[in-house]
Amino acid sequence: MTQPTLTVAMPFLNEEATIRGAVDRLLGTELPVPVEVLLVDDGSTDGSVDAVKDLVEAGRIRLVQHARNRGKGAALQTAIAEARGELFTILDCDMEYDPADYAEMLVPVLDGRAQVVYGTRSFGGHAAFSFWYVLGNKAIAFWTSFLYNAWLSDVETCLKLAPTALWRSLGLSQPGFGIEAEATARFLKAGERIFEVPVTYAARGRAEGKKLHWQDGVEALWILLRERFRR
Repeated sequence: MTQPTLTVAMPFLNEEATIRGAVDRLLGTELPVPVEVLLVDDGSTDGSVDAVKDLVEAGRIRLVQHARNRGKGAALQTAIAEARGELFTILDCDMEYDPADYAEMLVPVLDGRAQVVYGTRSFGGHAAFSFWYVLGNKAIAFWTSFLYNAWLSDVETCLKLAPTALWRSLGLSQPGFGIEAEATARFLKAGERIFEVPVTYAARGRAEGKKLHWQDGVEALWILLRERFRR
C-alpha cells in the first residue's frame, strides 16, 4: 500500500527568532512517511516570513498567510482546510517540541491500533515552565478524563496526530488556544480512544515569547464542559 503523507502544520505569529530553526529541524528529520510542511502566518509583523522565504520559493514548504492576526485556532482551521496529506499534525515554531517524536507517534496509526495519537509531556526538570503552568495542565487533563470517562495525561500538547478527514469532520471553531480543548472534546465525543506517546519538551519562558496565560486554562475548562453536554 502507498504510504500516507503527513501534513505538519506550523502556525506562527512573530516567531522571527525561532521559525527558521524549527523548520530546518523538521526538514532534517527522517520519518517513515512523506511529509508536507505547511506554514500558516497569522498576521506576523516581524521578519518571520522573510526567514523562510527561500524555502517557500524553492518549494520545500508551503505558506498560507492571514491578512491580520486571528488566533492560533483560526490558523489551524486554515491549515486543516489547506492540508494535502492524508494525516495531519501540528508543530509550534517555538522549538519547544522535537519533530523526531513523530516517528513513534506514527507507529500506532500505521499499524492500525489508533486513529488519534497525542505526544504527551512529562514536565520533568527544564520541561516545567512553572509550578502553576504544570498544575494547570494536570487540572485540565483530569477534568477531561472525568467529563469524558477517559484517562488522558496531556490535553494541551501541541503534538496531536490524526487522519486529515477526521480533523475536518470535527468542525472546529475556536479562534484561539481553546482549539486544543475543543479538538480533544470532539475526538472523544466521536468515540475515538486517544493513544498517548511520551515526547520530549523544552518549555520556553515568558521573556522568550510564551503566549499562554491563566485565562487560557480557564477557557479550556469551560470549553470541555460545554462540549460534553452539547448536542
